Amino acid sequence: MKSIIKNKKTAAALFAVSATCLFNACSENWLDPKPLSFYTPENAYVNADGMYSALTACERNSRHEFFGDGAPLITELIVTDIAVEGTTDKAGPAMNLDVSFLPDANLDNVDRNRVGWYWREGYKGIKYANVIISRIDDANWKDEAERNAVLGAAYFQRAYRYYKMLHQFGDIPFLDGEIAEPKLDFYTHDRWSLMERMKRELEFAYQWVPKKVDRGKTSNAACGVLLMKYCMALGDFDRAIQIGKEITDEYPLMKARFTTNRTKPNTNMMHDLHSVEAKLDMSNTEGLMYVVSYPSIEGSDRILLMRNATPYWAAAYIVTPDGKTGNQILVHDTLIGTYMDNNALYGRGIGRLRPTNYLQYGIWTEKEKNDLRGRFNGDSWKKPEDLYYNHPGLKSSGNEWYGKNLVKPANMSVSDSIRGWFSWPHYKLFVPDPLNREQQGGQTPWYIYRSAEVWLMLAECYYWKNQPADAATALNEVRQRAGADPLTAADVNIGAILDERARELYYEENRHVELVRIAYTYARTGKLCEVFGGRAYKLDNFSGPGGIGSNVKETGFNFYYDWVTARNNFYNKGVVTAYAEYKISVHHVLWPIPADAITSNTRGKINQNIGYPGAENNVPPLAVN
Repeated sequence: MKSIIKNKKTAAALFAVSATCLFNACSENWLDPKPLSFYTPENAYVNADGMYSALTACERNSRHEFFGDGAPLITELIVTDIAVEGTTDKAGPAMNLDVSFLPDANLDNVDRNRVGWYWREGYKGIKYANVIISRIDDANWKDEAERNAVLGAAYFQRAYRYYKMLHQFGDIPFLDGEIAEPKLDFYTHDRWSLMERMKRELEFAYQWVPKKVDRGKTSNAACGVLLMKYCMALGDFDRAIQIGKEITDEYPLMKARFTTNRTKPNTNMMHDLHSVEAKLDMSNTEGLMYVVSYPSIEGSDRILLMRNATPYWAAAYIVTPDGKTGNQILVHDTLIGTYMDNNALYGRGIGRLRPTNYLQYGIWTEKEKNDLRGRFNGDSWKKPEDLYYNHPGLKSSGNEWYGKNLVKPANMSVSDSIRGWFSWPHYKLFVPDPLNREQQGGQTPWYIYRSAEVWLMLAECYYWKNQPADAATALNEVRQRAGADPLTAADVNIGAILDERARELYYEENRHVELVRIAYTYARTGKLCEVFGGRAYKLDNFSGPGGIGSNVKETGFNFYYDWVTARNNFYNKGVVTAYAEYKISVHHVLWPIPADAITSNTRGKINQNIGYPGAENNVPPLAVN
C-alpha cells in the first residue's frame, strides 16, 4: 500500500500511521486506505522543493524540544548536575527516578517527564529524513550539488536524532530507509557501529550542505558541529579538532555589543547575544543552527521559558514578613512597566526547572567575579530578593512592605522553597511575550549550536589528548569574552570543562546527553578521572550490576552517576517534598525503552536497558553496516 500525502505536509502525512507498531500496538484498520489529497510520493518528491518539504517537518519537530509548557528539554536537564524537577505540589513529576523512570510508567506527560517524547519524536524525525534518503534519486535535480545538498541535510537530520537517542537509550534499532507499510520486526543495533555509519554520512553532509541558509534550516556549520560530536563520541579527537578549527575560523564569537539592546540600561553583552534581536540578526556570526518561531505572529509557538524556568514568585506562600499576601501577577495600569511590575520585568514563573546549588553558586568562584554570565552580575542573574511586593491589598491597608524587596519567609517549607525561591540567568531566560499580558516567554528563534560550544568542544578534545595548555586556551576564548579570569593548564580537568559548559550553555545543550557521552568516553578509553581521585571506568558494567528493582546507588560504575550525585544537592541527599524524595540510581545513565515499543514489536527484538524490567530477556545487538 502506498501512503498518500499532501505536498506541504509531506512527511507528517506519510508517516501518520506507517511504522506505528514501533511505538504502539496496531489494529487491522491500519490497512484501510484514507486518501488525504491527490498528491502522492511519486508526484511530491520530484524536485528539490518537494524534498525540502519533508525536511521542513524535521525542522519543525526540532523546535518542539525547546518550546511550550513542560518542554522536553526540561527532562534532559533535571537528571543532571544543573537542575531538578521543581513541581512540588503534586505526585508524578520526575523526582524519584526509581519510580518515574520505568518502562511502563507515564513517560510522556508535561507534568511527569518527556522520556517517551524523545523516543517517539526521535524516530518520527528519522522517518521523515529516511523518506528523502530513500527517494533521493527519484527526483529531478538541476545538478549534483543540489542533489547532494538535500541528501546531506537529510543525513544531518537523521544523525541529529540518533546522536541524542544513542546517548539517552544506548543500543537502539537502526532504520535505514523509508517504511511504507506496517513493520513489527525491529531489532536493536549496536550503538558504536551505528555511530560509525552516522559519522560517514555527516562527512558527506559537511562537504555538500551550503553555508548560507535561512534561519532554522540545516547549515554547513551545523553539520560540522554534529560531526565533531560523533568524532568525539568515537574517540577521533584529531578529526574533531580539525573541524572545530575550521568552524571557529569562519564563525567567530560575537565580542562587541550589537542589536538595539546595547542602548538599554542594565544590560551587557550577554543580553545582546541572547536577545530575540540577536537571533534574528543575520550579522550574528556566532549562531550556527537555530530553531525558529517568529515574534508577534499569531499562532507561532511560544517558548514559555520564563514559565518553566523562573521561580513561582506569585505563589500564595510568598508572603511579607508580617504574613500578608505579597504579590499579584497583573498589576494596576499605573504600575505596568515600573519596577513593581514583576511580571513584565522577570516573567511569570512556576518553577518547573529548579537549578541546583552547583549552577547557582558552585561554578561561580573568584575567577568569575567579573563574569557577565554569572551570579555576581546583578544585571545578568536575578534572585527573588530583586522583586518587589506589589499586591494591591498591601497598599490599601497601608502595609509597610508594599513596594519593598521580597524577603524569604522564615517558615517557608522545603517544597515551597524548591519551587519558589532560587536564582536564575535572567539574560538568557527572558523572552518578551508581546501578544500576552502574562509574560511567560514568547516567540523567538533559539540557538541549537553556537561557535561558543565549538570552543568548549575543542577544549574537551585537547583534554582527552592530554594537552591541557591547548584546552585552557580554548576555554579562555569563551571565558574572556564573558569577562572571567583566564585559566591555566593546571586548572584544566573534566570538571573545569563541564563547569564552563554549564556557565555558557544553560537551556541550550542536552546536558544529560553530553554527560553520558563523556561517561562512555571514560569507559571506552580507560582514561583515569582526576576529579574522582584517578577512578577508572569500564564498558562491561557501564549501567551497573543490573537486577530488577535493585536501584544501585554506588559510585564507580559510570562517570555520569558519580558526577551527578557529587554535584547535585538533591539526588540521594534525603531531600523530601510533600510527594516524593529525589532519588537517582546508577542505571539511570540510560533511560528506559518505553514498554509499548517492545511489546508491540511482536516479530522482532528490541532490548531493554540494564537495570529496568525486561533486560533479562536481551539478546546481542546487531551491527550496522
